[in-house]
Amino acid sequence: MMTETGGPEVLKLVSRPTPTPGPGQVLVRVEAVGVNFIDIYRRQGVYVMPLPYTPGEESAGVVEAVGEGVNHLHVGDRVVSAQAAGSYSQHVVYDAAGAVRIPDDVTFEQAAGVFLQGLTSHYLCTSTFDVQPGHTVLIHAGAGGVGLLLTQLCKARGARIITTTSTEEKAELSRAAGADFVLGYSGFGEKVREITDGIGVDVAFDGVGKDTFDESLTSIRRRGTMACFGAASGLVPPVDIMKLHKNGSLMLTRPNLWDFIATPEDLQWRSGELLGAVGAGKLDVRIGARYPLAEAGAAQEALLGRGTTGKVLLLP
Repeated sequence: MMTETGGPEVLKLVSRPTPTPGPGQVLVRVEAVGVNFIDIYRRQGVYVMPLPYTPGEESAGVVEAVGEGVNHLHVGDRVVSAQAAGSYSQHVVYDAAGAVRIPDDVTFEQAAGVFLQGLTSHYLCTSTFDVQPGHTVLIHAGAGGVGLLLTQLCKARGARIITTTSTEEKAELSRAAGADFVLGYSGFGEKVREITDGIGVDVAFDGVGKDTFDESLTSIRRRGTMACFGAASGLVPPVDIMKLHKNGSLMLTRPNLWDFIATPEDLQWRSGELLGAVGAGKLDVRIGARYPLAEAGAAQEALLGRGTTGKVLLLP
């Protein structure tokens, strides 16, 4: 829990009564929690939240109690959600509409490790830009949680993939996930143009933000798409719309996961494809680090410092 915004030290481990689910809710015993950048932005005060506040949106666990009006979930069900506010806990209340049953062949760690970033990857390559055979895509932070999953999904759809990473170790992970070319961040725009014979990529998926945004624009082909879905390096400053004109009539979007799982149908479609691929062994979920709940601050700092690959988990 946090009672003020700031650095990792504001996160405190406290004891609280086990909550009771209300109508349309379920009580879940948490087995694994996904650590995400949005948790950090809220801790820092970039996204303002009422205090006191318990971070966490993504977790997996076992249903222990069911609220009134919930018919599709039952005590003992294994579930995962990316809409489970307050997940940095041993018990948390889920809105039942946002909870999805975990298939028997998927573990709690896999479910918590893939859900939010996997749903993000799914909407990026299916709905933000419909990746098809013959497309060339640029994916920043290719060894990160989204980067590894998005690379695998784009490769399965027949794309040629260029990624960026900060170290050779991360580059090897990105290649193993399916990247055809792995670049460093320095001068990546010029190198992308060389790889594509001066044409540029069809789409740039940029979750880094401030540090890569301008050069990403120079990497995109005429009438291509720039999808800026995150801000790991900081928020992108206000954009001069004429940059899109000058770089080839580009399309720019700042998508948001919640708009792509806003209906039960969308959530079930995306989660079904995602968890089904994990269970079938077609989508590898890399768990880069595991921390106890008491070390949530350290887990966030490891993610923020780009010292991890894949997914960071908290284990209550």
